[in-house]
Amino acid sequence: MSHAPTGTLEIRTSPHVLSGYSVDTIMFNVVLALLPASAFAVWAFGWTALLTLATAVAACLATERVAGRLSGGGSTLADGSAAIAGLLYGLTLPPGLPLWMVAVGGVFGLGVGKALFGGLGMNPFNPALVGRAFVQAAFPVPMTTWVPAFAPERFAALPPSTLTPPFTAPVYDAVTGATPLALWKFERVTVSASDAAMGFIAGSTGETCAVLILLGGAYLVARNMMSWRIPVAIFASVALLSGALHALGPDVCPPPLFMLFSGGLALGAVFMATDMVSSPMTGRACVAYGVVIGVLTVVIRVWGGLPEGVMYAILFGNALTPHLDRWLQPRVYGTRAEAGS
Repeated sequence: MSHAPTGTLEIRTSPHVLSGYSVDTIMFNVVLALLPASAFAVWAFGWTALLTLATAVAACLATERVAGRLSGGGSTLADGSAAIAGLLYGLTLPPGLPLWMVAVGGVFGLGVGKALFGGLGMNPFNPALVGRAFVQAAFPVPMTTWVPAFAPERFAALPPSTLTPPFTAPVYDAVTGATPLALWKFERVTVSASDAAMGFIAGSTGETCAVLILLGGAYLVARNMMSWRIPVAIFASVALLSGALHALGPDVCPPPLFMLFSGGLALGAVFMATDMVSSPMTGRACVAYGVVIGVLTVVIRVWGGLPEGVMYAILFGNALTPHLDRWLQPRVYGTRAEAGS
């Protein structure tokens, strides 16, 4: 006499011991880690920074929602990945960038950099940097025009460029700031490393207070939600290479502390390069990945045509990730590597 099954047998692959962290929990903690730096950016640049961040997040959320409907997979907004991508993307943009350009980059970053590859867990490149790279290529002049930090009227009025109508040229104030990297690149002038570390400079919204970014990264490392190897490898390689070049002559490369705290290195090393989807999985591969990004950053900053190279270095590292994981796989205990492998 046969009996009908009373339950469903689930067979799953390893690992069978879970950490207890779901995707939405990790994303929530990343938001918490980014909030201090984001708040400082709003304090430094005023309402235009807040509108830039809000528009970036809204564009990414809307794109994620539309992509979910078109794919038939339902809404994926609850996992928080689109919100994180939008916040990180907004932090890479200069305050005062026309909001319609911000929205276009957000749609491109989420649509092409993530949804086109199949959604969360499938994208080979960081979606926030894909959006930033598109805006950099499409709107080079607005992307290299900077609003001065701590302007007296930053909470009383918006820069005229912020609300520029779509497909029209933005108009900027007569007074604009220059980033520390641009000052060194084109005028060989360096600012105080302490000012760069504390955020008393012009730049993108995420180029403000490096100290708060590092504290946010330390929080995620303490919660075991970030690989410490990647940012440490990036910072170490930047410090060593820039220190060696600076020893050859101050005109060749600025001091290591200036290279570490200026530009988007802190944000890129801590929150961009460590993206779980587009970064390596093994320990040795993470170190190699970080070294590649650090070296390329210095090379582009010193010899490239642009003052900043973090974005391109990380995207190149993303492309190299699957190869590093394959080349630097840990050897199984008790076995020997095959000859020629």
